[in-house]
Amino acid sequence: MPEPTIAVGHVTKAHGIRGEVAVEIRSDNPDRFVQGATLFTDDGRSLTIERAHAHGARILVKFSGVDDRTAGEALRGHVLLVPESWLPELPEGEYWPFQLEGCTVVTESGRALGAVSEVIHNPANDLWVAVGADGEEILVPAIRDVIVAVDIAAKRIVVRDVPGLTNPEE
Repeated sequence: MPEPTIAVGHVTKAHGIRGEVAVEIRSDNPDRFVQGATLFTDDGRSLTIERAHAHGARILVKFSGVDDRTAGEALRGHVLLVPESWLPELPEGEYWPFQLEGCTVVTESGRALGAVSEVIHNPANDLWVAVGADGEEILVPAIRDVIVAVDIAAKRIVVRDVPGLTNPEE
């Protein structure tokens, strides 16, 4: 695919004998897995959703042309993708996790904490995992009291100096 892509799901297994697959959802967009929607596999195939419905923590998806268990099983392990350009615009001050990954995190005093390697979603607030040059991980809570500035274009995040969190206790 000529443009960057975003993972929206992961096929975990075939389900039944008619080509349905179980998908672990990695998207907040409720319209991502509706009839007629198109997704791409990590090896470049285009798939059109025939139907989808909730099944526990996952969803069961039937793709057009995937008509039996063998075809469903062939999708096991594949990541489902959409082009980055298909993502909706976010309100000011909100970011997609992929935009944050790789951003350098520094404190207001200029101390480098590392680069964001992962965004962990939690009920109260997300945690941004900053990994320093020494491999040390610092969990930065994504809350207004901690985050000072985010500059996606410059790949830089400034956070407050918080003793015991972003600043070693003295």
